[in-house]
Amino acid sequence: MAPTDDTGQIAQHASPFGTTPPTRPPAEGAGPSARMPRWLPRAMVLALALIAVFQLGSWAFHQLTGLLINILIALFLALAIEPAVSWMAAHGMRRGLATFLVFLGLTIVTAGFVTLLGSMLAGQIIKMIEGFPGYLDSLINWVNQTFHTDLRRVDVQEGLLHSDWLRKYAQTSAAGVLDVSAQVLGGLFRLLTVALFSFYFAADGPRLRRTICSVLPPARQAEVLRAWEIAVDKTGGYLYSRGLMALISGIAHYILLQVLGVPYAPVLGVWVGLVSQFIPTIGTYLAGALPMLIAFTVNPWYAVWVLVFVVIYQQFENYMLQPKLTSKTVDIHPAVAFGSVIAGTALLGAVGALIAIPAVATLQAFLGAYVKRYDVTDDPRVHGHRRSGAAGFGLLARARGLWTGQPGVGEPVPGTGTPEEGSS
Repeated sequence: MAPTDDTGQIAQHASPFGTTPPTRPPAEGAGPSARMPRWLPRAMVLALALIAVFQLGSWAFHQLTGLLINILIALFLALAIEPAVSWMAAHGMRRGLATFLVFLGLTIVTAGFVTLLGSMLAGQIIKMIEGFPGYLDSLINWVNQTFHTDLRRVDVQEGLLHSDWLRKYAQTSAAGVLDVSAQVLGGLFRLLTVALFSFYFAADGPRLRRTICSVLPPARQAEVLRAWEIAVDKTGGYLYSRGLMALISGIAHYILLQVLGVPYAPVLGVWVGLVSQFIPTIGTYLAGALPMLIAFTVNPWYAVWVLVFVVIYQQFENYMLQPKLTSKTVDIHPAVAFGSVIAGTALLGAVGALIAIPAVATLQAFLGAYVKRYDVTDDPRVHGHRRSGAAGFGLLARARGLWTGQPGVGEPVPGTGTPEEGSS
């Protein structure tokens, strides 16, 4: 029986014995093109390396934040004493010796002020301790007369000495001595670091400028030197103007305290002058609090007189003295100065508040040299005057215009855009 066509077709497509069937064509995406690209592993390694470098840099920056802040303070201090060092160097003195003499003078003044202030505080503490029994007797007598009790000073002292509160307070204070000592040592080390860096910045200022300019093209070198000069002028001017205002303020408050007979008048005058000028925004209140407290121990009315004098002198300084002294050094708007102090405090704390004003003054002067300015048009609105026919007519004129159906005097005529004069 002959095979049919179907069986013949099956025989033709059947594979011979011992051979593998033909393979199917590769599916889409399953060939050699589906392999991992050669650049992908390298890109992954590079991305991981960049993440590791970023994490390492972030960790190092946070670890070195204290050092960077110290260097920033040292730089501003070096810029502040740069005019004095340059003046002494221009008169034939070696720059290193001139820097040393400036630092020696600052150290002597600072040490003298701290010694006088410490002796004043120590004297007041000793006076308070010696007068504590008298204060306690007065308090006990007032309590006995007011509440009809029979308290005695001996009983109160015994109760205080054997109280759990005093024992816990003594233990806490003893444990806190180590923390205070560590903070004092850390502050001394930080002060030494700032002094060392500022000495090098001031003594080697020309060498530092040459080093920076050596890696820049000539056009950029002129810009860097110009910025450096502006920073020196503004920072030094800020420091010297503040120092002069501190001297005037200290003398004025010393005269008042001396007239009132308040003890430690010279030290309190120096305190008011320095704190009120070199601690922005709240320095005036901190400076006036200590003289008021000392004056209150002499006579409560003296504290009121000190408060009144502090307020009056502050107004005189803000509106008369400060504009004249700072007009050529750090001439910035009070609102800008206040905002810069807030921004500096938010970024760097007390250090940022101290260096914010000279930094903003430097930036403003540097940008002002590159901003093109034009003559202002002679328009009354520039001076705050309102033009006749401008918006802002009286309510009566508007109401009359609506009632009569005609625009009021000076109002724009509909469709013309110009004011109609003489209509009512």
